[in-house]
Amino acid sequence: MYEAKKFDHLLGTPGFSDTLLKNHFALYEGYVKNCNLIHDRFAELKKNDLFGSPEYAELKRRSAWEFNGMRLHELYFDNMKNGGSPLSEQSLLRAQLSEQKGSYEAWEKDFRATGSMRGIGWTILMYDKETKSLRNSWVNEHDTGLCIGTIPLLVMDVFEHAYITDYGIKRADYIEAFMKAIDWSVVEQRFLA
Repeated sequence: MYEAKKFDHLLGTPGFSDTLLKNHFALYEGYVKNCNLIHDRFAELKKNDLFGSPEYAELKRRSAWEFNGMRLHELYFDNMKNGGSPLSEQSLLRAQLSEQKGSYEAWEKDFRATGSMRGIGWTILMYDKETKSLRNSWVNEHDTGLCIGTIPLLVMDVFEHAYITDYGIKRADYIEAFMKAIDWSVVEQRFLA
């Protein structure tokens, strides 16, 4: 069973109203609740040997969406900090971003552009351990666009619920606030791990 994490330490973060954050936390808690409900229902279906039932199939499809929604929100909130923290000029991650993307600024421009694309989803800086490469990816609806074998380092929610309360349809203003709220120490730890 999953337990919802608490992210109240983010309340008061510049660029994010407490109303927006509390609503977003509640939405995340809904993913946790649904993961647990699906888990319980699977147990009932297995107990009654209903593996091939349409309900089992639909729950299998839905479970990844709910699980990814839960985990992506946890990564998102975890890589934020009230006031943010800078990415050190001497960090290994910054050096890799600069080497692979031409400069840190070029990487950031691409990350922001990815987040500004029309549609709903996630913008994720991912690390591919096999090729040791960094890439900005768009993940749609939690379950389309995840790059298998990569590690999410920096996760930005670009569903409307992440910004519309405070910014209306001005997603670029939300992205600006998000960039200032990144806890780069967490992102760097994910990279080094």
